[in-house]
Amino acid sequence: MKTAELQSRLRALGLDPGPSDGVYGELTEEAVFDALDLWAPAVDVPAGIIPLEWLSACSMDRVICHWTAGSHSAGSADKDHYHILIEGDGTLIRGVYSIKDNVDTGDGRYAAHTKNCNTGSIGVSLCCMAGAIENPFDPGVHPMTEKQWATLAVVVAELCRFYDIVVTPQTVLSHAEVQGTLGIQQSGKWDYTRLPFDPGVQGATACGDRLRAEAAALA
Repeated sequence: MKTAELQSRLRALGLDPGPSDGVYGELTEEAVFDALDLWAPAVDVPAGIIPLEWLSACSMDRVICHWTAGSHSAGSADKDHYHILIEGDGTLIRGVYSIKDNVDTGDGRYAAHTKNCNTGSIGVSLCCMAGAIENPFDPGVHPMTEKQWATLAVVVAELCRFYDIVVTPQTVLSHAEVQGTLGIQQSGKWDYTRLPFDPGVQGATACGDRLRAEAAALA
């Protein structure tokens, strides 16, 4: 993300990053820390939570984050589509396909988590949001938990460190941001445009910015 864009987004949060001059100065740095304080997770999640055997030695380009639109537990179909799943209590579940399977998807054996954007993409999903409705917003009977979100930030940070992925809107994003950011058409995906535990955060960009800020602080 360019500094001028960062300054614009910080200003939209009601913070003062100084003039929109593209210079990462003292005021911009202070505003970034203020933003992190706003989004400091209330749930503490220890680092080093992804088992090393889950991390394939390969090159990956991005992490795409989803929800399953199911219960707080990972089902068999969920494991087919995502590399890592996070259950309602923060427990990590490994998917059927390894991360390395998504280096080359030409053989048809890979985690198919994002339409036309699976090659080079790690798919992480929160197990939640069964029966959810976007508008008027209803999180359904299995809403996303704050524990899941805090765990997601740690998981994304660890993946970015291991695969040397710099956190940007193009490399760490939610399914709801894929079409707008990468220009790859999706089918009405809105994970994530709302956070049930924090109703004040609304829209794909706002949710994505929060995830990236939390993950970058940990990476």
